[in-house]
Amino acid sequence: MQMKQLHKQASQNYRRDEEIPTTQTPPYSPKALKHPRSLSRSIHYLLKEQRLLFILVGVLIATTFFILQPSLSRLSSSPDSSNLLSTSLHRSDSNPHHRFHSSSLLPKHSGSFAGRVPAGLGRKRLRIVVTGGAGFVGSHLVDKLIARGDEVIVIDNFFTGRKENLVHLFGNPRFELIRHDVVEPILLEVDQIYHLACPASPVHYKFLLTSTSEVYGDPLEHPQKETYWGNVNPIGERSCYDEGKRTAETLTMDYHRGADVEVRIARIFNTYGPRMCLDDGRVVSNFVAQAIRKQPMTVYGNGKQTRSFQYVSDLVEGLVALMESEHVGPFNLGNPGEFTMLELAEVVKETIDPSATIEFRPNTADDPHKRKPDISKAKELLNWEPKIPLREGLPLMVSDFRNRILNGDEGKGL
Repeated sequence: MQMKQLHKQASQNYRRDEEIPTTQTPPYSPKALKHPRSLSRSIHYLLKEQRLLFILVGVLIATTFFILQPSLSRLSSSPDSSNLLSTSLHRSDSNPHHRFHSSSLLPKHSGSFAGRVPAGLGRKRLRIVVTGGAGFVGSHLVDKLIARGDEVIVIDNFFTGRKENLVHLFGNPRFELIRHDVVEPILLEVDQIYHLACPASPVHYKFLLTSTSEVYGDPLEHPQKETYWGNVNPIGERSCYDEGKRTAETLTMDYHRGADVEVRIARIFNTYGPRMCLDDGRVVSNFVAQAIRKQPMTVYGNGKQTRSFQYVSDLVEGLVALMESEHVGPFNLGNPGEFTMLELAEVVKETIDPSATIEFRPNTADDPHKRKPDISKAKELLNWEPKIPLREGLPLMVSDFRNRILNGDEGKGL
């Protein structure tokens, strides 16, 4: 009897459970998102804690970037904007000892020597050694490499180089200066080497390692092509320089052919510009320094021997173009514009002092009668040629020399 009552009560409870709807939340199913109640729940999620505001701000920023990006690209590629950037980089230097900014040493249309935007997008930053980087040409080359975003290590023993040529780079994290003589070994891991360590004036012809137009000697071919073997007196007063350069080229090519070392050879013709040594015996620096000091300009021989003069920024552009190319060389890097010594003296007089005088002296031994580069090879393979004429570049050098002479800064330079 009691068992029947329990069975009956259990049956009634079972039927009652079937009739009463459940109030528990069903298990999660992706299909539930399609339900209108799930949509309202999603909207509530977006509105909660200002999530929708953050989404709208992100969309606004992305839209602004894509609208302005073409304009920014045109701005960054324009010559005027890059010149302004380069100038501002130099002007940001607060070192009171830096009298001359590289941006002020170039004519306004001098091209890309100091006017490119540094560290271009998509370009690998290189680690580069410049031997002789405290010298005349070397310091201008260092400025060029730093301005384009590379890391530069300068090695110099300061025999003819000057720290003053690099003082504006002190404190730059991408610049390093090592006092060292290249005749002694040094171990460095770098991508490129510009080997400029060598006294380049007749006063310092004792040890040298880089090439020059002097390999042609007193040439019988005019103008001189890279294929010309030269006319050099191997025992003359200039032979230690002339033959030293020719030997350096020989050793360089031996390492290239025998050890598969990647090399470049540049034959540099007469170069002038700011930071030259005031009394290095070279004709342009001699004439300029003498005219500023109110001394007679010394012309050796009859003054009819010719030379070609290139401004330093043109040379630096040529060196970089050669290094970045796939060509070994040799390449002539010089300005084909040819001047006699008397014509050069007249240009210096026009620039500095029309009343300057000329003093003739006996000519030096083995002095080349003519010197003019044939640069057709560099124009064709490197797409390079000088752009700055003598009458435009000389005043910039004169300004530098005048400041150094009047301020008593008669230190060395290369």
